[in-house]
Amino acid sequence: MDFFKVVANRHAIRGFDRRPVEEEKLRAILEAANAAPSAGNRQAYDIYVVTDVRKRSALCRAAGAQGFVLTAPVCLVFCASPFRNEDKYGSRGRNLYSVQDATIACCFAMLAAVAQGLATVWTGAFDPDEVREVIGAPEDSTPVAILPVGYGAAEPEPRDRRPLEDLVHRV
Repeated sequence: MDFFKVVANRHAIRGFDRRPVEEEKLRAILEAANAAPSAGNRQAYDIYVVTDVRKRSALCRAAGAQGFVLTAPVCLVFCASPFRNEDKYGSRGRNLYSVQDATIACCFAMLAAVAQGLATVWTGAFDPDEVREVIGAPEDSTPVAILPVGYGAAEPEPRDRRPLEDLVHRV
């Protein structure tokens, strides 16, 4: 799919049908995330693949009972790993670059999913301690986003975006 079509077709989908995500599509999504740029190529993030329904149910509870976290057949949890950047970049690497790395990787995963006809919804509202416990991440790991992935159950209505004249500032 053309890149600009991928971007135009990316919508927050909160309804998923029961079809599983094929392993080759999931692998392509993870490879795209792995190809994302990162500070100093340190890749200061980890990705947790959650397919087990009990774990997705626990993630759903940690995300304030947002049902799509449970109904998507796959949830990818992106966690910042601050220790991977701290030695080179100090507090900025620990507190900012690692979060940016995880965020960029999640965006690449999201676009890769859309390019393969899958749906996603960025999920940032959750209790990070509960998420960390559900996925078994270490204490120094910071959950940044949950990305439910699956086949969309419905097409979304297009939403208005801010006009570029309001959004872009030339200096």
